[in-house]
Order: sequence, then structure tokens, then C-alpha cells
Amino acid sequence: MASVFRRPLSAMGPIAIRGLQLTPTFRGLATKTSAAAAPVIVLRRFSSAATGGDGGVDAKETVKITYVDPGGEEHSVEAEIGKNLMDVAHDNNIELEGACGGELACSTCHLVFEKEVYDTLPPKTDEEEDMLDLAFELTETSRLGCQIRVTKEMDGIKVRIPDDGY
Repeated sequence: MASVFRRPLSAMGPIAIRGLQLTPTFRGLATKTSAAAAPVIVLRRFSSAATGGDGGVDAKETVKITYVDPGGEEHSVEAEIGKNLMDVAHDNNIELEGACGGELACSTCHLVFEKEVYDTLPPKTDEEEDMLDLAFELTETSRLGCQIRVTKEMDGIKVRIPDDGY
């Protein structure tokens, strides 16, 4: 169900809100005795969830991934296939920084993989290699979480967050 908010256009600055449909409209009618109609923006919030033929919401496919924090504590989460590991950590309140927001401009989402898992990952780009050169506790199996997308084959893996990711 859509929720509707009416705000005077004059009170609105630039609008860039994800998940909202912006529709200009006018409130009231101009008559001989009234002032000109005040322009407003109608904001309607819509869900982006897909619905199945039975009217239910389709569940996103997930796999189990375990993050091991610098203290050795394990945090198992359901990771949506297609999301990157930095976003999965953030979505599950796991402390992994990601200062650049996944723009490949830092190394704060540095993760360390088990060798068997590392060997199945897509190759690093030159840009990722350059950023990894700045990471603390760099290992042969280090990657940036923002560059690794979750796949079905990752079900059950463990990934370690080094001290620099805390």
C-alpha cells in the first residue's frame, strides 16, 4: 500500500530519494476570490519487492557466510546472492569499515579468504591490486569485500576480517 505525503513545492529542495515517485500537482483551484494555487509535490512510497503469482513476496536467494572478526568471534549471516561482501557485512551490523562506500578508493573493506575459496574468486583488477597494496595485514588470499559478489558456491564459507577492517 502506498503512503502519501504532501509538501509545498516551495519548501522542497532538490529531491533525490530512492524508492519514491515524485509527482507535481496543484492544491485547490484558482477562483476570482482565491490566490493562485500553491504547487505541491506528492510523494508516494512503493515497495520494490516482487510478488509471486500467489500474491506473496518472492524471497531472495541467500547463502550462509561466516565473518570472523579480529577477536576470533564468528558471525554467521544469510547473504543475498549478487550482493558484495562489504554490503552484506553492513546489512548485518558486522564491523567492516568500507570508507569509500565500495568505490574502490580505499582498502578498509579488506578481507582474508581461505585458500580454497580464494582460488575460486574472479581475478583481481589492477585497481583492486593498487588498493590492496595499502591494506594492513595483507596476505596472499586478501581481497576487498566491495569487489567480491556472493555466489551460490560461497555457501558455508568463512572470511576473516583483519584488524584494519575494524
